[in-house]
Amino acid sequence: MDTWLGVDVGGARQGFDVALVSDGEVLRLDGQLTCAEVVTIVNDAKPVVTAIDSPCRCADDGHTSRQSEREVAKDVCGIRWTPDESRVHASSYYAWIVEGLHLYAALHDAPTEVIEVFPTASWTRWCGKRGGTQRSTWTRAGPHTLGLRGIPKRTNQDQRDAIAAAATARQHSAGATKRFGGDIVVPVATANAPTY
Repeated sequence: MDTWLGVDVGGARQGFDVALVSDGEVLRLDGQLTCAEVVTIVNDAKPVVTAIDSPCRCADDGHTSRQSEREVAKDVCGIRWTPDESRVHASSYYAWIVEGLHLYAALHDAPTEVIEVFPTASWTRWCGKRGGTQRSTWTRAGPHTLGLRGIPKRTNQDQRDAIAAAATARQHSAGATKRFGGDIVVPVATANAPTY
C-alpha cells in the first residue's frame, strides 16, 4: 500500500508533528517527535513522498527571501520570508527553520522523495482564500474537504498542517501540483480536495 507523509516542523522543544496517509485514510498522526523519530517513521513506512512544512534552504547570501516564497506570495497567498543562512542562525525566531534544515539533511538518503510544502497555500488552493476568517477556524473546516477517513474530531493547527502536507504529497505523486521557484510544491486545484 502506498503512503505519503506530511511533517509540520516546530522548534526544538515543540518537535515535529507527522501525518501518514494512504489513498483514503489517515493512518498515523503523531506529535512532539524528534528528528530521529521522524527518520525512523520514514524508514519504516517508506512513504512515496515526504512533504515538509519548512524551508528546504535559506535565501542566497545577502537576501531576505527566496524566489519561491516571492512567487507563492504573488500567485497564491502570503508567506513568511526565509533570509540567508547567517540571519537564520542569528535569531531564535528562525529556530524552527534550523530544525527543518536538520530534518532535510537527515532524510537525504531516505527511501522517499522529499519536498517542501506550505500548508497555508494548500488550504488556499483547496478551500479558497482565508480572507478575514481566523486561521484556526479556516483550517478546522479544511481536513474534512480532503475525503480522508481517520481524521480525529479534534486536531490542533500543527496536526492539521501535517495532514495538509501529507495530502499535498499524495497530490504531488498524482502530478497535480506546481513547484514554485524550484522549491515549494503547491496543489494546482483551486477548489475541493484531491480525489482519494
